[in-house]
Amino acid sequence: MTLEMYLLLSAVLFCLGLFGALSQRNLIAVLIGVELMMNAASLNFMAFNRFSVTDPSTGQVFVLIIIGLAAAEVAIFLSIILNLYRQRRTIDPESITELRY
Repeated sequence: MTLEMYLLLSAVLFCLGLFGALSQRNLIAVLIGVELMMNAASLNFMAFNRFSVTDPSTGQVFVLIIIGLAAAEVAIFLSIILNLYRQRRTIDPESITELRY
């Protein structure tokens, strides 16, 4: 596979994630869309890491940072979703317009 094929796959994943994050009416689906976008960024880093001639470990370090950020994001986002569901009995992002209940 060439670098262009990796970048094309990453662009498709990113577009699918962006569409999923912007068009869904469920916060869990929005979270899945954001995770797809982060995976697309990780794929970009690893593709450039594979075809790089300077320092091959740089892309791997960035991917590990992205994986850590994704895990922290999921934990925080799911706790917010659970708290909102307990208070309002819905996880529809359109119905949640105020920060105070």
